Amino acid sequence: MPQPTQAAGPTDGPQAPTWCHWHKGPSGTAVLVDAIERNSAPPIALYACAPCREQRGLIPLSELS
Repeated sequence: MPQPTQAAGPTDGPQAPTWCHWHKGPSGTAVLVDAIERNSAPPIALYACAPCREQRGLIPLSELS
């Protein structure tokens, strides 16, 4: 049986809805906009959907340089 040469990535197939931390509900357009740093634990990722980003002027972390 042939082995796959590549693992499925996040852009392969439909993407599951992500939680929007601003309107506190599921969203298909939510992206990472902030991360809360903590001293003794991993950061907390915060996601916002397209309407919440537009209303609040939030910029996705992927667009920051």
